[in-house]
Parts: sequence; structure tokens; C-alpha cells
Amino acid sequence: MPLLQPSFRGRLRLFFAVIVIVPIIAVGVVLFQLLGATDNFRLDSGLGKAQVGARNTYTEDRREAMAAMNRIRGDVQLAQAIEERDKPAVQRRLAALARANGAQVTLTVDDLDTFRTPGAAAAVASASAELQDAGGAPLGRMTVSTTTANEYATAVARQLDVGVRVERDDGVLASTIARAANTEIPNESGAEVEVGPTAYRTTSFTAPEPNDSTVRVRLLGEVPPPDRSATAIFVGVLIGFLGLALVFAVIVSRTLSSEVQRLLYAAQRLGHGDFSVQVPAEGNDEFAALGREFNKMAAELERRLEELRRERSRLQDAIRRVGESFARGLDRVGVLEIVVQTAVDGVGGDCGRATMRRRADAPMEEVANTGDPGLYHRVLHAAEAAVMDAGEAAEISLGGTSALAAPLSATEGGDRVLAIVSVARGDRNFSHAERELFSYLTSQAAVSVENVDLHETVQRQAVTDELTGLFNHRRFQEVMDAEVERARRYDQEMGLIMLDIDNFKRVNDTYGHMQGDEVLRAVARVLRKEAREIDEPARYGGEEMAVALPQTDLDGAYNFAERVRKRIEELELPLLDGEGVLTVTASFGAASLASSPQLDKEGLVAAADAALYRAKRSGKNRTVKAE
Repeated sequence: MPLLQPSFRGRLRLFFAVIVIVPIIAVGVVLFQLLGATDNFRLDSGLGKAQVGARNTYTEDRREAMAAMNRIRGDVQLAQAIEERDKPAVQRRLAALARANGAQVTLTVDDLDTFRTPGAAAAVASASAELQDAGGAPLGRMTVSTTTANEYATAVARQLDVGVRVERDDGVLASTIARAANTEIPNESGAEVEVGPTAYRTTSFTAPEPNDSTVRVRLLGEVPPPDRSATAIFVGVLIGFLGLALVFAVIVSRTLSSEVQRLLYAAQRLGHGDFSVQVPAEGNDEFAALGREFNKMAAELERRLEELRRERSRLQDAIRRVGESFARGLDRVGVLEIVVQTAVDGVGGDCGRATMRRRADAPMEEVANTGDPGLYHRVLHAAEAAVMDAGEAAEISLGGTSALAAPLSATEGGDRVLAIVSVARGDRNFSHAERELFSYLTSQAAVSVENVDLHETVQRQAVTDELTGLFNHRRFQEVMDAEVERARRYDQEMGLIMLDIDNFKRVNDTYGHMQGDEVLRAVARVLRKEAREIDEPARYGGEEMAVALPQTDLDGAYNFAERVRKRIEELELPLLDGEGVLTVTASFGAASLASSPQLDKEGLVAAADAALYRAKRSGKNRTVKAE
């Protein structure tokens, strides 16, 4: 046989290799790459959150340094020693003040000397100010820090579970990973470095320090080793699919070949007649042999029978393709309209309709029809009633009319009927083949309708916090990305409030977690009631909630937060044991893009979070604006 004219079975094998094996291998390669990319994305996301926490810690340390500096600078004995130019007295008093405030101090007095307390060389998050005498003349400069590089690195590493390296002007001050102290680390975020036998993903940020120096804080997240068990499972599944596809291809190939042989035998039988019609018969394969045999058929028989066979084959293929597409549709009413029309066409009905419940407690109502169901109302209604009683397909004949009805039942919901599809005609009963085709169509439609329900449920659950009904953290991040980008594009303001329920742990410990859940629901109801249509309230995590406020400046965000705070303060929640009521309060942080240190989402969240922290520190049940 020539190489350019393979057999029918050979063509099937080639077709299988092209449309099944090659795509499966390609998908496997892509999925392997996506597995690695997903791990890196998850690790980089965690480093991004850790960077926000590290910045906040650095900022808080600097505030504490500023407070300590103000106390030391205002010390009368130190001022007197400086005025008297008494070096030993200055050094002693400075050391005592440093110990009392837990600080590291560098004091430069013009025309006298520079004094340093222990640890000053490695201090970070420093505050600095010029010193003046009573007449306002400059005396020198004081720099104070309440934390050293090693203390800061250790605290951040313990809190955020990451490796930390602190540098000043390209010199390493501290590192929680010993080998990382001498490792060259690039500045770009998401870079991967090797530290000994371990790989890390890195990110960093800089913070200006007094005396024109700069501190860079690098965070290192350990890259986990590849999950070989998951890879093995994936490879096994892929090989399994290939094996199933191969078995399926062999079965199809043999089946089609046997069908061709049966057609050839039938053509040979017909060839013994007196028919002389000619058809093209080039080639040496089975189809050519079939064509040569059909050349012996009569022109009239061939024309009519072949036309009938082609039309029937096209109709059956079209119906089955539509039926298979039902399982992938996400338009419930649209699917029912298609299945009603297709069922009527497929079984030769005069009319058809579909009924379903809009809600679980609502009656069945008609949502799709074709033809004139009103003419067959009695028999259609009787068939649908039989389906509701028995929970399975039914055929009813009344007064010379016949109706066929079938339930669309959930595959995982027991006997729950999703909808009913029914067809009717007046000339004859339905045949066994028509009932089978009708059953096939309705079973595929049931899968599609159930998929719509599952899709809607998954969509709702994917973005909603189950306890409070607010958007979850994932949806909040998506909303913040979109709203911040929109605000920057159209030069608009964007507000954000973050709230934390005061003493929530005490509520849980005293009254139980169920009472705590009621508190969360009540606060969520207040947020939804006070929020505008364009606002996006969300549960940020635990007892912390947030509201994204598009087109709102800092004052607007503050006013909104105060309004919500007062509503929460007015709540009186009945105790679950029936013995009294419970009142709660909440602390708020309000920020806007203009008030954030960086005009991006991270800066806005950090500003609101810092304001919330100050509200907590300053007594709770209050709203604090971002600085």
C-alpha cells in the first residue's frame, strides 16, 4: 500500500496521536511549569505581607526612638554638664539616661567631643535632632535609637517567620541567617539566591537614617523543596489518561473498521441488482472499495436512500452534540429553551415546555416552551404530575393525545427535582427509540442545570465570608487593586477604614465563641447598613474588618468611620443564655491615598493599619486618621 494512502485504521491512529496524545503532553508540560510558578507566587505574596509588617515595626521603633530622644534631650543634668563642658559628667549622665530609656545614643557637642553609648554603632530606626543653648545657638546634634540592628532583625524574624538581614551603606549590620551575612543579594524583589545548600526568595526596602545614611532591610523566605509526591501523582494521572485514551482509540478504530466491513458487505449484496449508477471510486482503501460496490446501485434507490441516511445521521449527530453541550452551559433558562426545542424536533412532537422552581419554596412555573402547549394542557399537566409523584419519566395518553415528561434531577441531591421537561403530540404514541432519545436529552440537561447551580454557589462562596456575609480577604484584595488603579487613572481620591473590635478575645473567653460570632455578624450588619452602594465592606481577618471607600478623601473616611463607630457603640446584643445584653466597641483607622506614604494599595493599607494601631494604643473606641 502506498505511503501516501494509509488505511482507514492507520488514519484513525494518526488522528488520535494528533488530537489526543500531543495536546495531553503539551498540557502536562505547561502544568509542570505552572506548579513551580504557583509556589513562587505564594512565597512572594507571603514576603510582600512580611515586608508590610517589617515596615510597620521599623516605623514604630522610630516613634519610640523619637519619644526617648525628647526625654533625654530635656534632661536638666545633661544640659548643665554640656554647658559646663564637663566631659566625664556628660558621658556619665548620657550613659545613665540611655540605660533608663533602653536606648543607644550618639551625642556630638560642638567644640567638645562626640559621645556614644554602647550599641550606638549598630543602632537603627534612629531619631535625630539639633541641640541649642538657651540663647538658640547651635550646640551639636543628638541621635537616639531604641533598637539595634540585631534586635530589630531578631524581632521581625520571630514575628513574621522570615530570614532578615539589615545593612547600612552596603555594610551588613545583622543577619538572622548566619551564612547570608556574606552572601551577595540583588536588590530586586522576587530574586532567588543560594545561601549554602538552601535557596531563598528575597525582597527588601530602604529607610533613611540620620547623617545621610540609608538602612536596607532584606527579607528572605526559604524556597521549599519540590513536592515529589505530588509530581509523582501528577505523572501517574497523566500516564493514566494516556492509557485510557489509547484504549479508547483502539476500541473506536476496531469498531469503525468493523462498521466499514459491514457496509461493504451490504453494498456487495445490493450490487447483484440491476442498478447502474456510478460514483467516484479512486484509491485502494476500504472507502474506495465501498464506492466501487455502490456504483452497481440504481440511481433512484441511491439518490433517495443516501439522502435519507445522510439527513438522519446529521440530525442524530446534531442532537447528540447539543445534548453533550448541555453539560457545559451556565444559562439555566437558555439550556431549558434549547432542550425543549431539541426534544420536540427529535421525537417529532407538536409542542413542548419546561417548568422549574425559581426558589426552593416556590411552585413550578413555565420558563420555556415551543409550539402551542395550551392545546395539550391536560395531557401535559397529567404527565408532569406523574413525574412529580414518581420522581421518574412518565408517558400519559388522554383523548387521543400523548405526552412524555421527564424530571431533571440532581445527580448528588437524592430525589431533588430541578425542573421538568415535557413534550406532546396528537397523532400517535411515542416509540421506544423516541423515549430513549428523550431520556438522553433530559439527562444531559439535568447535568447542565445542576452545573449552573454549582457554579453560582461556588462563585458566591469564593468571594464571601461565610460567617458575616461580607466580602472575604481575597475579594477585598481584588477590589483594592481595582479601585486604587481606577483612582490613580482618573486622579480621584480613595479612602480606606480598618476596624478592630475591642476586647474581642475577652468576649470569646467570657461568653463563648458562638456569642463572639453574633458580635461579628452584628458589626457586619452595621457596616452593610452604613456603606454606600459603591463601598466595599469586607472581613479582613479575625475580628478585623475593612471598608474600601471609592471617591472618598481622608475627612470623608474619618466621618464614615465615626458614624459606624457610634452605631456599634449603640448596639445591645442579647446574650445567648438570655441573661442580659452585651455591648461592644471598636477602634478605627482611617486613611486615603493622599495620606499614605506611597500612592499604592500597600501604602494605603499600611497607613490605615498604622492609624488603627494608634487608636488601639490611645485608649480604644475611637477613630484615628493616618498621619
